[in-house]
Amino acid sequence: MQAKRADFAPLMRDLCSAAVDAATGTGAEYADARVVAKRNQFVATKNGRVERLTDSDSEGIGVRVLVNGAWGFACDRRLSIEGAREAALRACTFARAASGPHSRQLAPVAPASATHRTSVERDPFEVSLDEKVAQCLAADEGLAGPDIVVRQAMVRAQREHKLLLTSEGTEVEQELIECGAGIECAAARDGVFQMRSYPSAHVGSSCQSGWEYVDGLDLSGEAPRVAEQAAALVRADECPSGVMTVVLDGDQVALQVHESVGHPTELDRVYGTEASYAGTSFLKADDLGSLRYGSELMNITADPTTAGGLGSFAFDDEGVPAERTEVVEAGMLTGFLTSRETAAKIGAGNGGSMRADGWNRMPLVRMTNLHLEPGTGTLDDLLADVSDGVYMETNRSWSIDDKRLNFQFGTQIAWEIKAGKLGRMLRDATYTGITPQFWGSLDAVAGRDSWRLYGLTNCGKGQPGQSAHVSHGAAPARFRNVQVGVRS
Repeated sequence: MQAKRADFAPLMRDLCSAAVDAATGTGAEYADARVVAKRNQFVATKNGRVERLTDSDSEGIGVRVLVNGAWGFACDRRLSIEGAREAALRACTFARAASGPHSRQLAPVAPASATHRTSVERDPFEVSLDEKVAQCLAADEGLAGPDIVVRQAMVRAQREHKLLLTSEGTEVEQELIECGAGIECAAARDGVFQMRSYPSAHVGSSCQSGWEYVDGLDLSGEAPRVAEQAAALVRADECPSGVMTVVLDGDQVALQVHESVGHPTELDRVYGTEASYAGTSFLKADDLGSLRYGSELMNITADPTTAGGLGSFAFDDEGVPAERTEVVEAGMLTGFLTSRETAAKIGAGNGGSMRADGWNRMPLVRMTNLHLEPGTGTLDDLLADVSDGVYMETNRSWSIDDKRLNFQFGTQIAWEIKAGKLGRMLRDATYTGITPQFWGSLDAVAGRDSWRLYGLTNCGKGQPGQSAHVSHGAAPARFRNVQVGVRS
């Protein structure tokens, strides 16, 4: 289907129009329809052999309606006029089954007609599977070394072609292309087991881009360093416990932003209408403009216009145009991630954070690209002002309560900081905190030259579950008086 995109677009439009007409014709006061065609490739190797190779397609239509103020949603895998209309009528039936009438408003949005496509230099689906396997095997081979017991490499690509049409007159077509890669190895010695990953843990890192992003990661070139560090970790001392200064690398800062800022500022969690995957939020709607989230150096933005971001788009799945939003300014909560419905409820903004994981899922409030804005200086500058502390790099584990308040994170590798310089390597480093207090201890963020975009593909939410792809911009950051290890 992806090879016939020019022929597919008119079909998408006809199907969405038929669905919206069927819904409004049977009494829906609002309706939108999305036709989505998605293709995914994933190649993974382990210890010199191909472990997984998938190339899958999925396509269908999803229809969302408002009837008597109640939402209804239905979908159909048939790309036919009959399938589109039947999905619309089922959605209306589901909405009517909700007791009501309900009072529900949507923030206004101007009708739009637009087309948007990811800019790529090399289409990842024009790169042969043979070449992708060869890249993985070459990186896998580079991970070999003393005490290395597991070597893994992966590459991935995704194309999502979709068209949204609404009863308010919006018609937007988007084609989003992304790819990513990563390597990981594990070492074992004398009962100690350690792992190292590049460029990030948890299935590597991805970007909305062409295959040039994967080539730029240079997996084979980085593999020997990764293996050397894994082997060194099994001989390293354990990270000491205590209250001390912690410097986090940008990758770990990105996950800290994701878990302790991104999810709690999703307004559906704040209102309690979404509670799966570690719950709701410690925030309240009336905290907007009054709650101190962190120190004055904490500036968080949600920006779906970020070049290369996995949360980038021209319009979200409600047809709201992409726009940069301030979430935390100088440590104060100034914004939420919203839908048109929750924006109307709070009386601020117009939505812009609604996305669905394919045609058979209803859009939810999701993170777009959520960034900790850079400060000044370099990592060395952050370290120079630490007499005794720990520098931690690359996430290994995380745990956070259902209010997104109390957390514990572990990293793959750490180094002690003595008199402003990195000292001995440390293993099994963890830190804990309470979200506002932890961000209140932020006293330095490295500058723009150290700021990087980190792409995650495993953000879960909703029932039935949906997986969102999001990016976070971050630089190394320094936090004072942090509990490292287990409190004695």
